[in-house]
Amino acid sequence: MAEPLPDPSGPWLFERARRDPAALALHAGREVLCWRELAERVAALAGRLVALGVAPGDRVAVLMGPSGRLVELVHAVQRGRATLVLLNPRLAPREVAVLLAHAEPTLVLHDRAHAATLTAARQPGPPRAIEAQHELDAIASVAPPRVVAVDPTAVQTILYTSGTTGRPKGVMLTNGNHRASADASRAHLGVVTDDRWLCALPLCHVGGLSIVMRSVLDGTPLVLHERFDPLAVAAAVREHRITVLSLVPTMLHRLLEHLDASPATPLPSLRGVLVGGAALSPALHRRALAGGLPVLPTYGLTEAASQVATAGLGAPNAVGCVGRPLPGMRLRIAGTDEHGRGEILVGGPTVMAGYFRDPAATAVALGDGWLHTGDVGCLDVEGRLQVFDRRTDVVITGGENVYPSEIEEVLLGHPAVAEAAVYGVVDPEWGQRVTAAVVLRPGCEIDDAALQRWCRERLAGYKIPRAIVRVVGVPRTASGKLRRHALVPRTPLVV
Repeated sequence: MAEPLPDPSGPWLFERARRDPAALALHAGREVLCWRELAERVAALAGRLVALGVAPGDRVAVLMGPSGRLVELVHAVQRGRATLVLLNPRLAPREVAVLLAHAEPTLVLHDRAHAATLTAARQPGPPRAIEAQHELDAIASVAPPRVVAVDPTAVQTILYTSGTTGRPKGVMLTNGNHRASADASRAHLGVVTDDRWLCALPLCHVGGLSIVMRSVLDGTPLVLHERFDPLAVAAAVREHRITVLSLVPTMLHRLLEHLDASPATPLPSLRGVLVGGAALSPALHRRALAGGLPVLPTYGLTEAASQVATAGLGAPNAVGCVGRPLPGMRLRIAGTDEHGRGEILVGGPTVMAGYFRDPAATAVALGDGWLHTGDVGCLDVEGRLQVFDRRTDVVITGGENVYPSEIEEVLLGHPAVAEAAVYGVVDPEWGQRVTAAVVLRPGCEIDDAALQRWCRERLAGYKIPRAIVRVVGVPRTASGKLRRHALVPRTPLVV
């Protein structure tokens, strides 16, 4: 017998199911569920978590790829007033072990594909681990937790940062953070009849998770892909009349490559393609606009529950800018240089509660009431944000600040270069030596001197890479951000 749908003060999914029981909620692989069906599944799943001993305030860790079951777990854990700890399924066993030791979850749920990783990661006295599909479904469900109003101050999720600036930190996002993020996105982008958002991003990252949250709060169907495949994404946009799509720049590049080679290029149902997670190069931005894609560059971060600033729909799409702050968000540029560049500070209701079990890092990030992002940017005369690099990525050579993204953009403009990453190597004379790692396009050859001449025609002399390294690929996080520090030699360069 189906559980009666509760009062609208309850968890978000059940409020949505009460309002729109028969409307489409989730399309994940072969599963197509309406809101009532999804709510019934989640209620039973919440009962199984209770049977496993999960109580309000407990932490439930998850190591699995994007799936309908993971979406169900997001809502089931909220129903039980527990905290969901989302682990990146790309992590190595040793990395998983470190995060589990830090999070100390009551329960770990995993999919079959990551069972071996978890087995190798588990230490003496590990939390109980359950395979999230078959083992979990075999457990008898007890009465799910009583429906109570969602506490906006309660920590709903802990997301570990990608570690581009050091060891991962557990970002604590509250129910209020997630709701404020969805509200701000809705106010900025709007919700139209028959809106459908396609997610091909990892759900262990805030960009993917925020789509799950927006879906239930806005009542828009979520089309979920387990992985990004440009052919499958283009087909899904056409078949399901997708209106909003979220990508990282690498995905956008691959989608454009597919569309350029496809006779059925237009994707007319799209009203917005949000591109974030890493800097969108002007060249890629222009290429997307020329291809008819309504690209909306966006700047956000885990510590602010996703979007902070996003280009507006229908507004002049200024290449190189990510738009104005979303409603309710505040931006400040601190410690500016002569060009107006400085650290981006963020304020507003989406800013995290802090870093889990890390009061020192929390004090540094939030000590003066602003979120210190560590990213470098500036605001133009119209209040639009332009983002350059992380402060830790800036190369200081001969007393001059060099922004790697500026040089990478020039290198990527060369027809022989497919990928580029710029970083600093310790130099006894200059402090740091500007160095570039490049991936050449198949069949292309070019010597270092020619690439340096290309840069010299477009950049100041101190920005020219003094050394160019050929690599087969540049290191990136799962969200597409360059891991420039991974290219820096572990020992100083002796010259």
